[in-house]
Order: sequence, then C-alpha cells, then structure tokens
Amino acid sequence: MTGDGWTHDVIVIGSGFAGLSAASMLAERGRKVVVLEARNRLGGRATSFRDGMTGELVDNGQHVLFGCYRETRRFLTRIGAADRLRLQPQLDVTSIDESGRRTRLVCPPLYPPLNLLAGLLEWDALDFRDRCACFKLAGPLRLAKREMRGGAGVRAASTGETVTGWLVRHGQTRRLRELLWEPLALAALNQSPDVAAAPTFVRALALMSGTSPSDSAVALPARPLEEFYASPARSFIEAHGGEVRTGVTARVRTDGEQLHEVEADADRLRGPVVISAVPWFALTELFPSGPPLPLCSVCDAADATDSSPIATVNLWLDRPVIDRPFVGLPGRTMQWVFDKRLVFGNATSHLSLVASGAGAITGLSNRAIIELATDELCTALPAAGDAVVTRATVVREPRATFSLAPGQPARPGVETGLSGFLLAGDWIDTGLPGTIEGAVVSGHLAAEAALRLMVPHVGR
Repeated sequence: MTGDGWTHDVIVIGSGFAGLSAASMLAERGRKVVVLEARNRLGGRATSFRDGMTGELVDNGQHVLFGCYRETRRFLTRIGAADRLRLQPQLDVTSIDESGRRTRLVCPPLYPPLNLLAGLLEWDALDFRDRCACFKLAGPLRLAKREMRGGAGVRAASTGETVTGWLVRHGQTRRLRELLWEPLALAALNQSPDVAAAPTFVRALALMSGTSPSDSAVALPARPLEEFYASPARSFIEAHGGEVRTGVTARVRTDGEQLHEVEADADRLRGPVVISAVPWFALTELFPSGPPLPLCSVCDAADATDSSPIATVNLWLDRPVIDRPFVGLPGRTMQWVFDKRLVFGNATSHLSLVASGAGAITGLSNRAIIELATDELCTALPAAGDAVVTRATVVREPRATFSLAPGQPARPGVETGLSGFLLAGDWIDTGLPGTIEGAVVSGHLAAEAALRLMVPHVGR
C-alpha cells in the first residue's frame, strides 16, 4: 500500500470515454490508477459486442465526431489511436430528402464561419430565400463565441428557449431547418429540436465554426469502438502501471462525511481520490447505504434527470447499396445510414441506420423497427430494394444521453462536497451536449482536479 494505507492513488469507476480519458491522463502523469467496470467489456455507453452469427464487432450505436473535438483527439493521441479516426478535410455531407432528391453540402477551406456560409450558398438543396437566411446566424454565432470566452454581456440563447424557437427567432427558413439544423441538432443533442434547450446547441455550433475549416468536418471511428479507443486505452493504462478490471461491482463506502474505501467485489480499495465516471442514472447506486449528506443534492438531481434514447438497426445485405460512408436521411425516423464496409473496411459488411431521440419507436418490436428502417432505406435508395437482407438486428439504448429539455436539473461540476470524490461523464457541466467530446472534456477536468488534490500527498 501507499500513503495512509492506500492501495492506489486514484480509483476510477466506469470505463467509457470519461473514465478512460481520466485514467489515461493520470497514468501518463505517473499516478497509480485502477479502473473498475461493472460489465465484462469496456466502453460504457460507447462500446462494441461480437455479433453471434456474423462474428463481426458491432457498435452499440454509431458515434459521430467533429473536427472541433480537440480533447478527444488529444486523448486518442495519448493512447496511440489517433490514426483510428477518419476526419474529413472539411464538411462534406450527402443527403437524400423525402422526395428522393440527392444533394451534397461541401464547405470550402475558408476561415469559419465563411466556409459554412459559402457552402450553404452553393448547396443546390436551397433556394435563394433559404441561402439568404443562413447569413442571419452569423451575428448570433459571433456572440456565442464571445460568450464562450467570457466576453459577452448578453447570452446567445436563453435557457428557456428551445432549439426550434431559437432558429425561428433568427429567421431560419423551414427548409433550411429541415435539411440542416434539425438533423444536426438531433445528431448532437439526441433530442428533438422542438424539445431540447437552445444554449447547448448554440455552443456546439460555435465550436464547429471555430478557427479551422476542419472544425465543422465529420470524423468517424475507423474501427469498432472496442478497437477504436477502449482496448488501446486499456493497453496504455496497464503499460503505465495501472490496472483495468472488468466484471467488478464497485460500491463507495463513506465514514460519516468522509470518503473511506471502495468495495470492488471482495477487494477493499483505498486512495485519496475516487472518480465516478458512471452515468447520471447510476450515481446513487454507488452508495449502498444511500449517498452521504454532501452528495445528497447531486444524487437527487441526477436521479431526477430524464434520458433520451437512441435506436440502431444493423442490416447485412447481399450487395453494396451506397457509395459513401454515410448519407443523411432528413425527415425520416432513421436519420442517417452508415456503410460500415466503407467506414471500417471490407472486414465489416453491415449498414447501420440510426434514429436519435427515438422515444417514438423504442417500444416497438424488433420486427417493426427493422421493417421501418428497411422501408425508409429502400425509399431513399432504390438500389436497396433489389438487395436481400441476410441478417438484421436492433440495438436500443433507452438511456443513451441525458435530456437537454428546459427545466432539467442543473448539471453538477467535477468537484463535489465529499472531499476526494470527483465526477466525470458527458452529463456533468461542460457546456457540451452528451457527446464523446463532452465525456472526454469531463475526464480530463477530473484528472486535473485529482492531480491538484494529490499535491499535498506527494512524497508521503
């Protein structure tokens, strides 16, 4: 043991992006860290599993990143996985609208936001009125950037305003909303723009119109999530003297209002810092006797936070039907289709159709969801009508992300009232929606806080 009977410097509970980014940073700084994961596989809500029939690794949902995800790229570089991210040089999105018309939005390599404005002006999906409307967001986005830097006297969006309300207030036409802003909001927030609050969406837009043309570009994992980040992170942590344990139930024990130990099945682990990187809905479960007084308000708020689901349909067809890694399907239940063969390479052969904010369909049977996805695919891509579906699966994530609707409980910070107990996860207050970047930002913030807390113990 180290220090005052400590077994580790930091105990991290949870192995998603938040937990692994925190643990890898701490391991890199020479701290003795252990990661505890309740499941038998790493990844939390961003994981992969082996399909029993095809043998392919299948993600539990398609995760899309953007070029502005700088903390995520920093994490991937640290663990030696930067080459597993496929980043466009600039935003390039093909969509097929409800009438079957195929269009392509390509942004030129200009300084933001000129790149997006120029791309929209050239986008053949829009008419003259739609193109003019896009300029009306230039001012609000500049304000949002100043707000992020702490230099704005007013807010770019009010907390009680929905995304749709904000877009309408700034003169965005119906077609521009339907083809661009609503699909982007659903992808980023996992919630209908009619429901989600505007401030987080506006902040995401400001980040995407940052300092480089690639900030708004789409980035996709070039491997299944297990190989993309989970296994490399584990290897990195273990190579730097840390531990990663799976299939372990972690429970936090306190002594009054003091952190005491973490039960990891039969083991008793102790350290000056514990980082909880579990989702909002699992925080209270870490305390078998109930949360200690300093955490009661945080746990109550977490328990009161609503969730938003995602549904993914994976289809194996007997032939290729699309010629791009992904295609947008605006106006449909399944908003995007990804060809994993083009994303991962020929070792993978399925399509993934994704429905964000999928509350309307998660209660349907697998067969009904598969039929819905197949019908929408064939309507958008007639070539799919000639293909034979050889296998189909449905993956539901009923609590994929936290709700961003106005009136939800305030998101907590990294540090808590319980000394030595820190929070990480996409749901804490990073200002970002429930994204990979939000999770990694939180993990790095938690690791930095842990390092500060351990300064007095150096050399003991």
